[in-house]
Amino acid sequence: MVMRVGVVGCGNISKIYLSMANRFRDIKVVAISDLRPEVAAAQAERFDLRAMPVHELIDSQDIDIVLNLTIPSAHADVSIAALTAGKHVYSEKPLAASLVDGRRIAEAAKQTGLRVGVAPDTFLGAGAQTALRLIEDGAIGTPIIGSAAIMSRGMEHWHPNPEFFFKPGGGPVLDMGPYYVTTLVAMLGPVHKVSAVGQIGLAERTVTAEGSPVFGSTIKVEVLTSVQAILTFKSGAQVTLQCSWDVWKHGLLPIEVHGKAGSIRVPDPNTFGGVVFLSAAGAEWEPVETSELVFGAPNWPLDAPARVNYRGLGLAEMANAILHNRPHRANAALGLHTLAVLEGILQSATEERPVIIQESCERPALLRQSEALELLVSAASIA
Repeated sequence: MVMRVGVVGCGNISKIYLSMANRFRDIKVVAISDLRPEVAAAQAERFDLRAMPVHELIDSQDIDIVLNLTIPSAHADVSIAALTAGKHVYSEKPLAASLVDGRRIAEAAKQTGLRVGVAPDTFLGAGAQTALRLIEDGAIGTPIIGSAAIMSRGMEHWHPNPEFFFKPGGGPVLDMGPYYVTTLVAMLGPVHKVSAVGQIGLAERTVTAEGSPVFGSTIKVEVLTSVQAILTFKSGAQVTLQCSWDVWKHGLLPIEVHGKAGSIRVPDPNTFGGVVFLSAAGAEWEPVETSELVFGAPNWPLDAPARVNYRGLGLAEMANAILHNRPHRANAALGLHTLAVLEGILQSATEERPVIIQESCERPALLRQSEALELLVSAASIA
């Protein structure tokens, strides 16, 4: 049996989802919709899908899962409508634009008995999974302290329609933070408390993305664009997280974790692969290659693979879990906890006080190579 998927939202991220979908055994994208019918029609023609109005797609009887690729402010309405219509949901990150809406989604899933999955799914890739396996195997001992850094100049220089990144529901914490916090939670378990400071680096942003229909326009910034946070995990580990769209250049690594027996460097959690570096008790850094593993080989862009990008892996893993009646890994509890941490960071920075995280979750189970391989149509699909 294959789970039939209907896509809501034809934004920038939809291309990679649609391009990767046919590599996964348990899903088949059959329909697509967008508030801009002409955009949905173009994507439908390109990928041989049915273009439908949003409400018709959600109510369609031949769709099992709604893939929600709308902007964050629309996540809750679309996801809840899909659940109410009897569909499982897999949503782009964050789960919702606010914790209140995230709780509404989780409650709707509970009431309907349906599944909700949420990006990011990069933590299921070979890079993060290798780091997780090493930590589980005791390679660094009990984790004590760590650091994570999200640094760039912002989104207006490359994204064709970047305004929503600088409005409520956007900003580096909510946009990029899910990749880092999800990976950290997968490694270290749930977060107990956060403390943060933040600021708006530039009051206005000018769109300079080449080819943008709004090139040269000005965006009023309404969210914090530079934030520094300390995450205290229930395990006792502490991690410093820096998120900024006000940085020209830096030399900080994506994630480092230091334990009682060693240290580990984790690849960029916004990708699925990368090299893990391990230092045992102060020894030289030893590289651990992941490019030969499932979901570790460069595969994007399709015509000249240079990056590791298997977006849709979390959706495929959820579909497989539904078919085999087991829990899925990129689940609503993980997404809600991640959202609670991110919102807690912003609340702490705004109110200048520590915030206790009320929502918790379980660490997702390690995705072993044999399990990863089962998600694919064939072994040839990994590259």
